[in-house]
Amino acid sequence: MKTLRNHVPHLIAALLLLLGMTTAATAQAQAAPQRVTASATVCSNATIPAGWVVTWSYSSNSCPGTGVAYTITDSSGATSLSVCSFSPIPPNWVVTWSYSTNSCAGTGVGYTIANVTNSTSASVCSFTPMPPNWVVTWSYSTNSCVGTGVGYTIAKITTQTTAAVCSFSPLPAGWVVTSSYSTNSCLGSGVGYYIRKA
Repeated sequence: MKTLRNHVPHLIAALLLLLGMTTAATAQAQAAPQRVTASATVCSNATIPAGWVVTWSYSSNSCPGTGVAYTITDSSGATSLSVCSFSPIPPNWVVTWSYSTNSCAGTGVGYTIANVTNSTSASVCSFTPMPPNWVVTWSYSTNSCVGTGVGYTIAKITTQTTAAVCSFSPLPAGWVVTSSYSTNSCLGSGVGYYIRKA
């Protein structure tokens, strides 16, 4: 009996120590921010992290208020992705194709997007966000861009000092229009500009 009585305080101390370590580890794990990786499911009213895109949307009872859930994917390391038309599009990504789809509840339209960071030209839909220092060199009718039916050929002009662009092209900072001309290569305006670095 005396032996058990001598060990009880040690057993209680060990139990309390173990309980304290478990509580501390749990609190630390809860306090540490968790990075979502690869893909995740969120409700449609959630904030989409920078660099992430919506690849699928669908009805869900798990999302009170909206009734719609998204599957989101990290675009890091990818060169091409299929996204819903309402998805945020990361910087230096462009829309290369738009199409009807059942995978995007709400709009029924999906986009194929491509990372053009290491490219010098691309064929895109006319509604694509334009990366900095890119210009529209050609505009044409296409069935590959549901919504507008218009595609653009765009080019990065970081090494050139002159270029020929469509009149509706964004003009990069530090560039000026030197003259204009009529052209069939710019559907919508029929006008092209010669531009140069100032």
